Amino acid sequence: MTRTPLSAVACSIARATDLFGDAWTALIMRDVLLGIRRFDELAEDLGLSRKVLAARLARLVEEGVLTRERYQASPPREEYVATQKGRELYPVLLTLMAWGDKWYAEPEGPPARIRHDVCGHIATPVVACDACREPLTPATTTQLPGPGGRVGPGTLLLAPLIAGRG
Repeated sequence: MTRTPLSAVACSIARATDLFGDAWTALIMRDVLLGIRRFDELAEDLGLSRKVLAARLARLVEEGVLTRERYQASPPREEYVATQKGRELYPVLLTLMAWGDKWYAEPEGPPARIRHDVCGHIATPVVACDACREPLTPATTTQLPGPGGRVGPGTLLLAPLIAGRG
């Protein structure tokens, strides 16, 4: 089955999931952000074919989410390191983890917890307003038109709906 690219859709969610929307990419980023950075270690941890892993890593490097950095000169060996763009995916992964913990955790509980090292508490990620720090929910937010909004594939009904709110 051929996958339809979403890069031309006037929606930041569509464009982000065009890169980040498959499970392997999310798990690769989880591993890299948590310290598993070498190709063989990623392949072993994920149980992913080397061909698929190489393709996903190449795309993440091409998109500027990861870089390859040499850690050994002879023989030459490289590892994958998250760029700022890649590190900024961490809150996305934490939010997805919190949702998965709530709806899909085993009866014994979630497989991992997050300690906020600044205060020492076990934390549950919350998406909040940067001005007042209140949680953002569908009931407390309204999508407004942005400068890049337009009607097109993927936004045929949504773009006019949002534009009507401006």
